[in-house]
Amino acid sequence: MRAANPLELICILLWGWLSADLFVFASYVPLREYAGPNFFDAWEYYNFVDNTTWGNVTYVDRGTAMSNRLTYINDAGNAVIKVDNSTFIQPAPLVHRNSIRITSHDTYGIGSLIMIDVRHIPYGCSVWPSFWTLGTEREWPGGGEIDIIEGINMLTHNQIALHTTPRCFQDVNPGQTGQTIQGDCSTPQGCLVAENRPNSWGPSFAQAGGGVWALQIDVVGIFVWYWSRPDVPENISTANSTSVIDTTVWGLPSASYPASACNISEFFTPQQLVLLITLCGTWAGVPDIYASTCHTPTMSCVADNVIGPGSPTYDNAFWEISWIRTYLNNPVPLPQTSSPVQAPATPNTLIPTSSLPMTNTVGLTSVAEPTRAESSAQPSAFSMTRLLFIPLLALLEKVGAPSRSNPEDKLHLKVLTRLQIR
Repeated sequence: MRAANPLELICILLWGWLSADLFVFASYVPLREYAGPNFFDAWEYYNFVDNTTWGNVTYVDRGTAMSNRLTYINDAGNAVIKVDNSTFIQPAPLVHRNSIRITSHDTYGIGSLIMIDVRHIPYGCSVWPSFWTLGTEREWPGGGEIDIIEGINMLTHNQIALHTTPRCFQDVNPGQTGQTIQGDCSTPQGCLVAENRPNSWGPSFAQAGGGVWALQIDVVGIFVWYWSRPDVPENISTANSTSVIDTTVWGLPSASYPASACNISEFFTPQQLVLLITLCGTWAGVPDIYASTCHTPTMSCVADNVIGPGSPTYDNAFWEISWIRTYLNNPVPLPQTSSPVQAPATPNTLIPTSSLPMTNTVGLTSVAEPTRAESSAQPSAFSMTRLLFIPLLALLEKVGAPSRSNPEDKLHLKVLTRLQIR
């Protein structure tokens, strides 16, 4: 009889515990959907120049955006957010092209799940789009920032990052599919993860039909998933705005930031959603960065792109978004019968707790700075299991790619199937 190796012994013990069904699984109930004709109603337009990343844009107000068709709902019912590509910009020492930055009225705290279904991401030389969250109640980066979708120029992959004050790091064994570039969240680039899955940016993203991102903010960590259109999980592709979402079937996230190296309750206040497109600025326009990601006549971000006609330079500088959906964690016991979990009677109920103007905090998070024990959004037992066994899961996935036809690998497969990171 073959002796079990130490990893298999761990798996045997873990599988026995998991099979006991003594813990709960996290589910998420819907709070709000941004979609269709009312997509833009719950956002504030920035209406100022880019004074944060110093891009060569003026963010216009809603009236200007709508009248100039910089934000609108297209024939497919999707929200379009774009850079002005119809104006000829004359040369000048400082030039600005009209663009869009919108910020959600609502804020989302610990216990939130945020998903976005995107058909097209802005791309092209000088183009810097991002979908991110901004912490409220403290001066940046005191409330934290989570970059879900961000890239520049002609990059071929998305980048995910957290930005915080010092002492927040990414764990050295996070359990993710992406590649860590920087592990210190207080550096200028934040704790940065490059997406490894294909078709996460640029023309290939659009040609694949777009994709879906999901962000989970939990006391045990912050986690971001990405799926290209063909790989979107069934419980997302078949869901509607009232569906309860189970995250436990999603597998390893693209980027994982366990609380073992960053106290989420300490570094992240309730977060507003931000969608924008800027041009050049302190990342896309930095000369050596621009030169590594674009090849244009004079190698000047502004002169070769912003100045002059907007088309065809900015014909692909637009977002097309099917929906953004937000959810609240609702741990429930494992069902003892075959009855399905029912969606709440009022799925879009918001729980405002913030006194900030133009915002409503959504979720079960105090506006004060809670400690881990004081947070009212408690982790489910499954979340705690995930935190404890992230290193094991990452190791299991590297042990020779378990084969369903190999009896010796059946135990590994059972554990990986039952104990998904999400």
